[in-house]
Amino acid sequence: MTRTLSFRATLEPDGVRSDRRLEVAADGTIVSIVAGGPPYDGYFALPGMPNAHSHSFQRALAGRGEAPRGEDSFWTWRQEMYRLANTLEPEDVRAITRQASVEMLRGGFTRLVEFHYLHHGRRGARGPAMAEAVIAGAADAGMPLTLLPVYYRTADFSGEAALPEQHRFVHPSLEAFLATLEGLGEQVGGVAPHSLRAVPPAEIAALVKAVDAMSGLELPVHVHIAEQTGEVEACRERFGRTPVELLFEHVTVGPRWHLVHATHATASELAMVRDAGANVVLCPLTEAYLGDGIFEARDHLAAGGSACLGTDSNVRISAIEELRTLEYGQRLRDRMRCRLGSPEGLGGPLWSRLASAGAPAAGAPIGSIEVGRRADLVILDEASPHLAGHEPATALDAWVVGGGNDDIAAVYVAGSRVVDHGRVEGETQARDDFFRVMERLRA
Repeated sequence: MTRTLSFRATLEPDGVRSDRRLEVAADGTIVSIVAGGPPYDGYFALPGMPNAHSHSFQRALAGRGEAPRGEDSFWTWRQEMYRLANTLEPEDVRAITRQASVEMLRGGFTRLVEFHYLHHGRRGARGPAMAEAVIAGAADAGMPLTLLPVYYRTADFSGEAALPEQHRFVHPSLEAFLATLEGLGEQVGGVAPHSLRAVPPAEIAALVKAVDAMSGLELPVHVHIAEQTGEVEACRERFGRTPVELLFEHVTVGPRWHLVHATHATASELAMVRDAGANVVLCPLTEAYLGDGIFEARDHLAAGGSACLGTDSNVRISAIEELRTLEYGQRLRDRMRCRLGSPEGLGGPLWSRLASAGAPAAGAPIGSIEVGRRADLVILDEASPHLAGHEPATALDAWVVGGGNDDIAAVYVAGSRVVDHGRVEGETQARDDFFRVMERLRA
């Protein structure tokens, strides 16, 4: 049984197309795209944006740690994150993940790639309860999920034991982590060595080899890297090289690798990333929130590099605001306009490129409107004042520079409408449960 969806315009890999009809199979896969016409199911359909990097529990962290305390930085913010992480029970994580997932759907994200490192119980209990809470919270919201269990073993580049406040993240050995993966079974969508400060570099190759043997697949591999200048300096002091150099020294980096942030990767290191066919996962709102710095997106993308988007800390959830922050950050740094655009414009090419690159990060056939991909769609609202006076191609430019989540008329996941003018099924229950968690945390 198939269904059809008809739109006045679509953003496809070859650009904006007018009057298009999508035939969608029962499993949500697009099986044909043909010339269409009225009646329309919506104005302008874009591919849904994969959220390629998220820590959903950090949605509860917004507004904490904002009073300055000396030389405030990522490292002092991290203490607030530890305090939050060490208060949460599985039912809390389920409610927070559900609320974050509702906000992601409203914001144009149609797949959650969860970098999950809050593994263990508050009193040290081992088991799948925390991961299952994340899985359930996303499912409650109707958000498709790629779960990336995170291997985290050491406190820093010294290789010393993890700190007491990190105990919920830590596995004492690779064997213990593999047992966690085995317990999760087919729910594992990829794997994530947390960073080279939290995983001894010599263990990363063994980790990937063991996961491949266990799954029988080449799953996506994600890793935080070169996010902070302090991290880069500490790595140089310990190993005489940067985190990117250290990674390439210990593993064969290729298209399955997704380097999260890479904010302070050098031009030569980014050339290595491109030559390897690896992907960079950018989280512009979080990188601004944490004061990380500005990634060299213009040069990387102009040289053919691959990049996709994540929401990371989830203090503000909006795909279009992530794009705007990415573009505006380049403008502020360069003191010039139109940094990531092309002769075809800014919004369309940039959205299309980043959405497409999110597919391998999620390990799923998503991120573009074409046959064989899933019908995950974001539909813009023709009645939006932000888009007034524009044809579809320039409407995307207007949306990037000035629009927001309220310009989205609908969101589809696997061909089913899950957001209708900001409304998501079950949102009231999600909000009430989230409020209860937040009130308890405040007390």
